[in-house]
Amino acid sequence: MGEEPAGVELLLTFFLMVAVPTVIGGAVILSLVGLTMWATAPLRRRGRTRSEEG
Repeated sequence: MGEEPAGVELLLTFFLMVAVPTVIGGAVILSLVGLTMWATAPLRRRGRTRSEEG
């Protein structure tokens, strides 16, 4: 039988279980926002030049 994990060990395990999905989820969200901004940049640029002409 193994020993019971210490409090610090449990805290570290909990922190890693929370931090990994947060980092991965944050990277996915930032990537999607960046791709959306990149894909819609020509549309925003086109709309701005039309409003300046009229």
